[in-house]
Amino acid sequence: MELTARIFVSGHRGLVGSALVRRLRSQGYSNLLLRRHDELDLADQRAVEAFFAKEQPEYVLLAAARVGGIVANSTLPADFILDNIRIQTNVIDQAYRNGVRRLLFLGSSCIFPKHAPQPLKEEYLLTGPLEPTNRPYAVAKIAGVEMCWAYNRQFQTEFLAAMPANLYGPGDNYDGTNSHVIPALIRRLHQGKQQNALSVTVWGTGTPRREFLYSDDAADACIFLMNLPGPQLTRLVRRPDIPPLVNVGTGNDLTIRDLAQAISREVGFKGELHFDPSKPDGTPRKLLDVGLLHSLGWKAMTPLHQGLSLAYQDYCTHFTEQAEKVAG
Repeated sequence: MELTARIFVSGHRGLVGSALVRRLRSQGYSNLLLRRHDELDLADQRAVEAFFAKEQPEYVLLAAARVGGIVANSTLPADFILDNIRIQTNVIDQAYRNGVRRLLFLGSSCIFPKHAPQPLKEEYLLTGPLEPTNRPYAVAKIAGVEMCWAYNRQFQTEFLAAMPANLYGPGDNYDGTNSHVIPALIRRLHQGKQQNALSVTVWGTGTPRREFLYSDDAADACIFLMNLPGPQLTRLVRRPDIPPLVNVGTGNDLTIRDLAQAISREVGFKGELHFDPSKPDGTPRKLLDVGLLHSLGWKAMTPLHQGLSLAYQDYCTHFTEQAEKVAG
């Protein structure tokens, strides 16, 4: 991507979108197209058509999505499948119709079957049943991958899908009901420390294993993929039997119990962790095979302990600002 290229970063205020903006700007990209939801509703087909016709982006980073943890996915399944399918369908189709040179679609590791062999290879897509607690969201993301693949085959586009591991980092969602596991634990354990609580409850048994990727690393990988030399990208998007899919992760995982203990140490919570087995665990394990990405020349740089420290610093800043607003 040329430094002056017109690059549309959708979802630029979200976790990965804001990381993409930070990375792009730090690397000298000066012509970013950014729109808030109140300026451009990506679920509105006519609005998206008008935006692409007027702005004519050359590259698209499709990071906009409706996201949430187990609670949100379980209670709002219709919202998750409808909103995500609308967003990605509108953007991918208009990217083709307006001659976008390259598009990167951000998916999720939940697209893979619940009991697929570990680590998860790209070719395991659609080889078994999905995890029921987030199936509507996963199906929407699978549709996005398939749409990129279909447009590549029919229209010779260069649309690539990146499947990141569980993301965390600055700008995360710390809402008490629909956040992911790391921001949820940071919030809960910080509040436990503030209240001198004797214990904090963690959903599930603590035995599932998860892989976590710092958001700025994910952004760096996305920009790396968008800048692949032509022949390399062509090989990825023209594979006849495998979708144009690249796993993005660290290649390492840990149990939720170990994660909760690590966050407890970082936060400084002195009480006990109580695991509630009556709550859902989700998929037993989700570890991505990142061999393809490594072979292309990219590896994650931020170890988990460093990322958790940065994430907690971000939460403390966010928490302080919110408290000051309430007090004011």
